[in-house]
Amino acid sequence: MCTACACGTQDSTSAQVEITEGRVYPVSGMTCGHCVSSVSAEVESVGGVTGVQVDLATGLVTVSGAGFSDEEIRAAVDRAGYTLANASPVSASRTISVS
Repeated sequence: MCTACACGTQDSTSAQVEITEGRVYPVSGMTCGHCVSSVSAEVESVGGVTGVQVDLATGLVTVSGAGFSDEEIRAAVDRAGYTLANASPVSASRTISVS
């Protein structure tokens, strides 16, 4: 049966749409690989986060996933011992992938 609209048509293929948000946050105080590990671990523990990339050279932390808030990310960075340099993300994007 067609899973897209339940019309009864026999169809062996189905599409799944996954919506993922990506936000970039400036974090101050990171100076080494341990800093990167600490921030990554705390941010990854936030519900809805599916990926974290920390760029030590720029101080930017890219967070992907859905359903997390800026305040949850701020709290995670604080728990790691660092500070978000700004109250809001530097940039935001939305990606839709179909598999």
